[in-house]
Amino acid sequence: MSTKSTPSPLLIFGTGALGTLFAARLSAAGYPVTVLGTWPEALEALAARGARVRWPDGREEAHPVAVAASPAEAAPARYAIVLVKSWQTPRVARWLQQTLAADGLALTLQNGLGNDEVLAEALGHARVAAGVTIVGATVVAPGVVRVSGNPVVTLGEHPRLAPLQQALAAAGFEVEARADVRGVIWGKLAINAGLNPLTALLGVPNGGLLEDPAARLFMRRAAQEVAAVAAAQGITLPYDDAAAAVEDIARRTAPNLSSMLQDLRRGAPTEIDAICGAVARRGREVGAPAPLNEALWAMIRERVAKP
Repeated sequence: MSTKSTPSPLLIFGTGALGTLFAARLSAAGYPVTVLGTWPEALEALAARGARVRWPDGREEAHPVAVAASPAEAAPARYAIVLVKSWQTPRVARWLQQTLAADGLALTLQNGLGNDEVLAEALGHARVAAGVTIVGATVVAPGVVRVSGNPVVTLGEHPRLAPLQQALAAAGFEVEARADVRGVIWGKLAINAGLNPLTALLGVPNGGLLEDPAARLFMRRAAQEVAAVAAAQGITLPYDDAAAAVEDIARRTAPNLSSMLQDLRRGAPTEIDAICGAVARRGREVGAPAPLNEALWAMIRERVAKP
């Protein structure tokens, strides 16, 4: 007589939009989920009312999750998904050293470059996998996320990744695997570099960049610089024209406020170092300068320092 296997417990790092969304969907699929984070109001809301998702068709769903405010409160985890802002990655790496099982795996789906390297330095490459997720998600209240569109997750190859890939597919995510995920990561990086800093500096939703000729030009050129830096490393993006790709995303997400604009408005650190900053640094290293990304990097850092 066959018995149904019990889904493996999952540890989610992050109480923001993506952390809440992934926790809700994985819980709905029957996985025991613990959310580890540092936002007290979100942890309280998640513990009391579950992870709540509002979908474009008006549906709202809530699913139970456990919460933890420190690594000591999280049981040793076989599988962890990292969904925090890039500037929080060093802290998560330290926490994972305390919570991730010796044969465990941490999957980063964060924005920007270098997150997997930070995690691997602390945990070893055998315990870290990288991927990217594309979804429009906005926190509307602690523990509540509004989602637009169908979430897509692209994963790189890793010998231990199959159980997490199965879990994400069971949770309703559109999952694809690639032998080399760098192209998808750099493809999203080009979109982020074109949209995030400009919307943050101008204080406009994504679609606002299409309405201003100068902003539209800068958006296109910032994305094209990222494509050039990728090409200098032999990395092929998942589309042929970075400028057209960023315009398409701006058009399809016209009313959305970028995460960087939301960060600036609430006085939080931004991910500019891992987006435009990472592009500028890598460009210098490979002989493909990215002066506009360099300038956007400096301007956002100045805006954060002097709000």
